[in-house]
Amino acid sequence: MGEPADLETMALAARQIRGTVVSLSHRARAMHLGSSLSCVDILVAAYWGALAIDPVHPSDPARDRLILSKGHAATALYATLAHRGFFSRAELDSFDQDGGRLAEHPAPGCAPGVEAATGSLGHGLGLGLGMALAGRLQGRSYRTFVVLSDGECNEGSTWEAALLAPAHAVDRLVAIIDYNKWQATGRSQQVTALEPLARKWEAFGWSTQSIDGHDLGAIVRALQEVPDRSGKPSAIVAHTVKGKGVSFMEDDNNWHYRIPTAEEVARAHEELGLS
Repeated sequence: MGEPADLETMALAARQIRGTVVSLSHRARAMHLGSSLSCVDILVAAYWGALAIDPVHPSDPARDRLILSKGHAATALYATLAHRGFFSRAELDSFDQDGGRLAEHPAPGCAPGVEAATGSLGHGLGLGLGMALAGRLQGRSYRTFVVLSDGECNEGSTWEAALLAPAHAVDRLVAIIDYNKWQATGRSQQVTALEPLARKWEAFGWSTQSIDGHDLGAIVRALQEVPDRSGKPSAIVAHTVKGKGVSFMEDDNNWHYRIPTAEEVARAHEELGLS
């Protein structure tokens, strides 16, 4: 990877990706739009500002890895990879279509840059831990980033991995929690008592920080600074807004399942400065 992009370039990419995500949801009649929009800035900061990865050589053994554990937000990942040059943007037209390789949840190796099959929530952190341990055994210095939903922090398998990583001082593993405060059926705090979320990760032995998950500069700095010198894995609690970027979708959990109409797509694109 070359030099990180400037913040203006990243902000434009984030707007374009959000527009693509909204269009994909409408065209394919795919759900989870709000969840996809909330993690766009995290993905843009990673792929434009922090990951050591080359879109031309996406399988380079020395590359940094990113696993989107919240696989229901696959449209955000596919759009990010396409806009970053991992594959043609034209292929996005095949999203969720018969015969296409871009399924509603990622399949293993379905497209360049997709590191793992995800969407059965709670598995991504364990997969990332395995990749990080493999890198250590191979003498490689790559980092492994795992983007989790706050809902995944209900899962026992997530906390098993969270216990194991500090026990083995896997300091090149980074968990990024997209903390948009919603789950499918209600507020995250009401479904299970997640708070104090950052302190829980810290108590499990992780080097932990909380950031604004829509501040591209803050996200880039947080991702660039790991691993720190603590010898611990890193947890970044990114406070986000479900549906971010489109005013009538923001913090509205109906967009977990709703499909936008053509008129709503046009309105969203106008708000994003894409019309």
